[in-house]
Amino acid sequence: MSLETDLPAGLLSSLRSAPATADAAATPDWDAVYAEQLPRVYNFFRYRLRDEMLAEDLTAATFEKAWRARDGYRHDLAGFATWLLAIARNVAVDHHRARREHASLEEAEGVSASGTPEEDSSRVSDAERLRALLARLPERERELIALKYGSGATNRAIAKLTGLSESNVGTIVHRVVQALRRDW
Repeated sequence: MSLETDLPAGLLSSLRSAPATADAAATPDWDAVYAEQLPRVYNFFRYRLRDEMLAEDLTAATFEKAWRARDGYRHDLAGFATWLLAIARNVAVDHHRARREHASLEEAEGVSASGTPEEDSSRVSDAERLRALLARLPERERELIALKYGSGATNRAIAKLTGLSESNVGTIVHRVVQALRRDW
């Protein structure tokens, strides 16, 4: 899964329809939870950080924290997916507080193209264009887009995470999507 290949198509196609998943039961089957929620958490980090390897690391940290805090989960306060995304948000905040940017040339070794040079160039160009549009958004809107399209969270789950009303989340996301389409 490559950010350059999945970001524009993934977000843009998701702008039309976002999948909804049900929250897990109070005592989750961790194998099932991991299989179901891994893509949502991973994509949340990918959209927020634009670094697949870091997204993998933070996804693992999120599941580790969830596992350690599993006795503190209260199904009467939030669905399991919402609780897990709240942990992911906290992991992202912790990362941003402690981050030090490091880039090495060795990371580029072994990276192969997924299509023709023209297709790759077009995907990279679209990804850069979308990244630039997203970068212009205020932090709150970028986070809502990451939660909605990166993790596939429902408006209800996002509302619980952010303290906004469900209709406010839907309105903000709709306006941001319309602005992105207009600027695209």
